[in-house]
Amino acid sequence: MNSSKFFTLKEARIGNNCPECYSNDSLELTLKQKLIETKFYKAITEETASELLCHNCELQIFPVSWTDDIERVVDYHLRGLKTKTKSTKLKPIAWGLIAICVVALSAIVLFATGIISI
Repeated sequence: MNSSKFFTLKEARIGNNCPECYSNDSLELTLKQKLIETKFYKAITEETASELLCHNCELQIFPVSWTDDIERVVDYHLRGLKTKTKSTKLKPIAWGLIAICVVALSAIVLFATGIISI
């Protein structure tokens, strides 16, 4: 159940011309940050992604076809972006496994030292 997805940090309309249809004021920039979720933990990474969509021609504009002006605007928005800090949160099943391991390890040490005997 490893899943990684991106959540939206910022959406902004930019006033550049679309490289495909040349319309003005139809580009929307979306900046996202990566979230990883497994059975045992949730983690926010430092990885960010940008997506540019033209609402006039309904196409996603990939970085290969970005003009220098679009790249400058994207860099400007990336510099001002406040990303969430890198973090990891353990789920209850992970805490349960840690507790079981600690109890088992303590029992082994106590039996090995002779403090507890059966």
